Amino acid sequence: MSRKPALTLLLPPLPRVERTPRLASWLARGDRRADAKPGSAAALRECFEFIGTTFPVAALTRSLDASDAAGALWLRADPAYAMVDAVTARLMACGEIGLSREDSDELARAMRPLFGDAGFPLEATRPDRWYLRCPIDARLPVFADPVDVLGDNLITHLPRGDNERQWRNLFNEAQVILHNHPVNARRAQRGQVPANSLWFWGAGKLPDWVRTRFGAVASSDPVVVALSKLAKIPIVDAHAALAKAGTNANVLIDAEQIPAIDTRRFSSIDFFFTSGERVHYRHAHRWRIWRRVRR
Repeated sequence: MSRKPALTLLLPPLPRVERTPRLASWLARGDRRADAKPGSAAALRECFEFIGTTFPVAALTRSLDASDAAGALWLRADPAYAMVDAVTARLMACGEIGLSREDSDELARAMRPLFGDAGFPLEATRPDRWYLRCPIDARLPVFADPVDVLGDNLITHLPRGDNERQWRNLFNEAQVILHNHPVNARRAQRGQVPANSLWFWGAGKLPDWVRTRFGAVASSDPVVVALSKLAKIPIVDAHAALAKAGTNANVLIDAEQIPAIDTRRFSSIDFFFTSGERVHYRHAHRWRIWRRVRR
């Protein structure tokens, strides 16, 4: 008798996931595991094994965008929109702010002398993903993930730790250059938000190796795609990933909502919510009818 594969679902924060009757039943009758640290990085650390204490988002996405990710220390410096009022400056968007390739290149040309003189060459590889190539032995401060900053006062999330003053100065000088740039004047005339800031985050080196227990991964997240490629695991759509159940391959699906699942085809289903909740469900758990299902 062949072993049934296991399925892991990587999902958004639990309050954001549609609570269908089926999900409510799975959560009520499955085994609640200890909560993990919130955030997608913690969940991906449970799914992929690699050496290092940081989560090198910049190096991972760089490995998708170019062929030079190995052998350098990378930092994302994504174009961002900060809304400034009399009291605060709030980060309202990061990366995906609708920059065209032409606008991105023009803004990057104005920014390169600032970062080049500091020893961190800037590469605007995509309009939504800019990179700083840092010396391999550079001592960098702690940078905040934009997910944790969006909508909040960005001043409280500026770099802290090693060389924080240098990076805060770079942040401020970049804002001055962007604020006065003609690209942003034209964007304002078109009713578009300005690219009036850069956000530094995701520092790290590309892992030498990545291992995972999964034989198929479904995701459109560039970080998950990069980790899967380094682990030499195919990226497929959710339907194809679920079809892998017939090949005994453990399956990881990264999705905004839960796909249609025949629980009989899997030995277990693990729900990883990025808000930290972990639930382990087996098909036999359906008989736990004494557990109240909350809708």
